[in-house]
Amino acid sequence: MMAGLFILYIYIRCRIDPELGPVLPPEERQVPMREKLRLLRAGVLPLVIFGAMMVPFVNGWTSLVESSAIGAMTAFLAAVFKRRMTREVFEVSVRQTLAISCMFMWIILAALGFGAVFDGLGAVRAIDNLFTEQLGLDPWMILILMQMSFLLMGTFLDDTAMLVIVAPLYVPLVDALGFDLIWYGVLYTITTQIAYMTPPFGYNLFLMRAMAPPEITLRDIYGSILPFVLVMILALGLIMAFPQIALWLPDRVYGG
Repeated sequence: MMAGLFILYIYIRCRIDPELGPVLPPEERQVPMREKLRLLRAGVLPLVIFGAMMVPFVNGWTSLVESSAIGAMTAFLAAVFKRRMTREVFEVSVRQTLAISCMFMWIILAALGFGAVFDGLGAVRAIDNLFTEQLGLDPWMILILMQMSFLLMGTFLDDTAMLVIVAPLYVPLVDALGFDLIWYGVLYTITTQIAYMTPPFGYNLFLMRAMAPPEITLRDIYGSILPFVLVMILALGLIMAFPQIALWLPDRVYGG
């Protein structure tokens, strides 16, 4: 849905101002069929890796961790098949995997400890009482304030740091307010993606700057992201107003 909204915005904007997205000249569009098939073949292997992970997971044959292991093994075999798995590549992959895994284990350990202390002190009940009883806020207003706090934190934190800080507090509160946790997880994902595009420390902004031509400055990128942020906020509002957009597929797959 979000991709469709992006495409619709770009199409309308380019129809209004064609110079923003000029049509390619005919010689660049007239690609031989053999070249098209060659380019298409390059995308088959990633789809095979994705299918090897997702098909067993969606059908309930494997857990999330087991599907991740299948994906890693499939990617390894693909690298061997393509003759790109050298000793140096293998060593770098193992080192980076261990570094990232250890980092996330420490983060999860800290989150579990933080959540246990919070729950033991009764902080979740206290905040629930503050919002619902003392301030008299309805559940939807509390949810909107949560999403706004994600947007604020996203200007200087990444999604993992935000999750560690607020998950022990927000997840029990969302459950106590009667919202679906899968639906809230989708809201969290979209909100963090919005935060990734908001200055001053939007990670996607620095990524775009690294990929942009030298004449494109960071100021230019900062000035160009507002319409896309608004489109993502629109998508967030649609999913909040119509939860089945996010829940239809999980209900379809796991409803039985």
